[in-house]
Formats: sequence, structure tokens, C-alpha cells
Amino acid sequence: MKYPVNKTEEEWKAELGLERYKILRQKGTEFPHSGKYNLTFEQGTYCCGACGEPLFKSDSKFDAHCGWPSFDESIPGKVEYIKDVSHGMLRTEILCANCGSHLGHVFDDGPTKTGQRYCVNSLSVDFKEEK
Repeated sequence: MKYPVNKTEEEWKAELGLERYKILRQKGTEFPHSGKYNLTFEQGTYCCGACGEPLFKSDSKFDAHCGWPSFDESIPGKVEYIKDVSHGMLRTEILCANCGSHLGHVFDDGPTKTGQRYCVNSLSVDFKEEK
């Protein structure tokens, strides 16, 4: 699929480094409770760790006690949804709609009014704090 930001895998690897490349471009997952944004609740915006596109507002973040940063909604039009049947289960993968980088998965078990739980790797995002 073509995205507004389009780079070769070699360019992504050089730009992101091996750890972020594994998560963002090779659909990896960080260990639960290991990410720096798991328990971050400052005001601001979570942006794609590959291209910088704004994806989630901090007011949609909540502690799901799952070990990864969790949000109950994304910024409209910023996330792409892909059916994922890997690991013997049906899930919905979430990608940055601007560059196609892997963010995590969304589940229909969220505790808020949306009923959604966007389970995101900390390495998939960068946080821009509101001043």
C-alpha cells in the first residue's frame, strides 16, 4: 500500500535504529510493562515514532493494566485498521495511516464509553507534551 511518507526499508532501519525498526516496520511487540509511556499521563499528543504524525491525544489515554499504553480512541483518520490472524487469533492491527508503521492492536474490551482499547507499543510513538 502507498502512504504519504514512503521510504525504503534500508532508510527506515537507518533512521529508526534496530529496536524501533523491529516494532514499527517488522510488527514486533515490546515486553509488557517495559515501555516508557505505559504509565505516562501528562497532557499532550502521542505521535508516530517513525514519521511524527499525531495519532492519539492524552485525554484518550487510560491505564488498562495490560502493560502497554492504552487509548480509547485515535485522532480521526490517523490510524489504519488491518485484520490480523497471526498467533492463532483474530485481532485488528493498527498502523499509522501516514507511513504504514505498526503501532499495536485495538480491542473491543475498553472500559470507557467507546468500548475500545488501543494497545500501543511505547516504541511506536513519541510524546509531545503540551506547554
